[in-house]
Amino acid sequence: MATVRNLKIKTNTCKRIVKELQSYEKEVEREAAKTVGMKEKGADPYDLKQQAELEESNENPSPEFDDARSTIAYVENLLQTQDA
Repeated sequence: MATVRNLKIKTNTCKRIVKELQSYEKEVEREAAKTVGMKEKGADPYDLKQQAELEESNENPSPEFDDARSTIAYVENLLQTQDA
């Protein structure tokens, strides 16, 4: 059985992770819009290539987001067992 302290820690971790994921998604959208704008303005091909590489690196979230998802799943499971 989880202690209240551990539950608070996990809950706050989940809140922080959700904020980070939302920030990450906004960044991906901004970079995509920037690339479209660069293409419309006829930017230098080298700059477009660099921007495309940046977008590719953003497509795959870092491994810490996988850890975050497992933490969220753990807390959800814990809450469900506490309700039962």
